[in-house]
Amino acid sequence: MTYTVAVSGASGYAGGEILRLLAGHPDIEIRTVTAHSNAGQPLIQHQPHLRSLAGLTLQDTTPEILAGHDIVFLALPHGQSGQYTDALGSTPLVIDAGADHRLTSESAWDAFYGGAFHEPWTYGVPELLTGGVKQREHLRGATRIAAPGCNASTVSLSLVPGVAAGVIVADDIVSVLAVGPSGAGKSLKTNLLASEILGSANPYAVGGTHRHIPEIRQALAAASASDDIRISFTPVLVPMSRGILATSSAPIADGVTDAQIREAWESAYADEPFVHLLPEGTFPRTADVLGANTALIGLAIDRAANRVTVVAAVDNLVKGTAGAAIQSMNIALGIPEDRALSINGVAP
Repeated sequence: MTYTVAVSGASGYAGGEILRLLAGHPDIEIRTVTAHSNAGQPLIQHQPHLRSLAGLTLQDTTPEILAGHDIVFLALPHGQSGQYTDALGSTPLVIDAGADHRLTSESAWDAFYGGAFHEPWTYGVPELLTGGVKQREHLRGATRIAAPGCNASTVSLSLVPGVAAGVIVADDIVSVLAVGPSGAGKSLKTNLLASEILGSANPYAVGGTHRHIPEIRQALAAASASDDIRISFTPVLVPMSRGILATSSAPIADGVTDAQIREAWESAYADEPFVHLLPEGTFPRTADVLGANTALIGLAIDRAANRVTVVAAVDNLVKGTAGAAIQSMNIALGIPEDRALSINGVAP
């Protein structure tokens, strides 16, 4: 069966990455691409790397244009998806790559985003442990999917195995992330200019203000059945276009052995096609996941500090966003989970 697809926000980074991956998907026909200010222009003008889609023209983003497809992807800034999702009730599958349908707590939405709160959708990180099962079980047959925030899913994948197994304590988590500026989208911002970030590392959203924090808490709480989740989260912009390197640490629970700690991550990800625990003493680089739907994880046990340190690398536009969305789509439709998604990065 071939599914017809519309992609909104198609001139942006997330929309472009969704299109790049879908272009190689044998079960998908990309029929419609939409934008706002760029409507009426050729897609290839904004996504010149997508040569196979050169015949498409960006249309206005309206419910009428998005309707009539089997699948609609929304790759819009936070607060903008809800106006369309409310009007797409007859669309069989809608996947939101924005934040509007990720959070279950209205108070958390008000505190970190503001504006109208929309109902939470099935969260699109298949590998997460949720209530004793993998999230993919909730994605099977789903009709509304919220793709994750890239930083949030990276930290959650790093820590959920330890939280779920009870080998780490979730009330004193520290995460510091090196991130590429593509995660901030394509809109022109002074702090993202090359002259501002080249040769520099720039912290932002310091002191518990980053919007992905409640999403991380939500995932960890679902894995542990406890709301006592405290995390100090600090992202740092670095001069690489793509990638996240997340270094997270948490206290070791009382009486837990080194073998039990490593076993928690090994058992959680042993059979996962896209999340790989590296051998002991080995840690990932962002270069190793460039262009891949892969999360690579290195684990260290620091007995002197009585903490576990987890280092995770992802491509923020693939596993962090578009790849997670398409992986979740595949599961929802009952087709092979890895279809059109690669575990191989691009090097050098």
